[in-house]
Amino acid sequence: MKNAALQHVAIIMDGNGRWAERRGLPKTEGHRQGARQVSVILEAARDAGIHYLTLYAFSTENWKRPVQEVTALMKLMEEFLDDKLPELIEKNVRLRTIGRTADLPSGVRKKLLDAIETTSGNTAGVLNLALSYGGRAEIVDGVNRYLDEAWKSGRKPPKLTEEDFRDCLYAPDIPDPDLLIRTSGELRLSNFLLWQLSYSEIYVTDTLWPDFGKEEFAEAVASYRKRERRFGGR
Repeated sequence: MKNAALQHVAIIMDGNGRWAERRGLPKTEGHRQGARQVSVILEAARDAGIHYLTLYAFSTENWKRPVQEVTALMKLMEEFLDDKLPELIEKNVRLRTIGRTADLPSGVRKKLLDAIETTSGNTAGVLNLALSYGGRAEIVDGVNRYLDEAWKSGRKPPKLTEEDFRDCLYAPDIPDPDLLIRTSGELRLSNFLLWQLSYSEIYVTDTLWPDFGKEEFAEAVASYRKRERRFGGR
């Protein structure tokens, strides 16, 4: 029996820098074009009946990039939030985020929190941005959250179960991704959703993110629907 239900797609949006370099443009132009593709894929996901779209926008490791590039990315994030908020409101899409967002510059963080609050009642879909996010960091933060809550209650932490631990993650109410898409042909997870991707189907394309459009997204969805998910069973 082939897959039919597809409610959550996660994407590692890779290839912005290479896209720019091949055109003799600065990396910031690649990131800018990549930001534009979010609207395209958000619409494609909606057309495919997908409710949750999680995008790997900025990792904990990305802070190690040159200061000038990080500054440009943060400025672009502010522009992205300004530009996309009216669209999210119009399309009834809720904005959420996962990651160590307290590390973001105050201007970005304020716009992000405002957009999250403004769209909190939207019900047609969820755009979940992974910002200052790392899969290992999420696991460490989850363990610390579990221990903090246990000690605050004045009791020894009980034996941890998978269900208890999941409740301590950044967004425990969002279902695990059914499908992970990675653009640009790289074959690695890059510290993305390490807990949640345990049984997700994976689709890798050589297409760079700024060129990844509706047709490519449809191909990824079609590939998923041809597969049979076993979750370790036969």
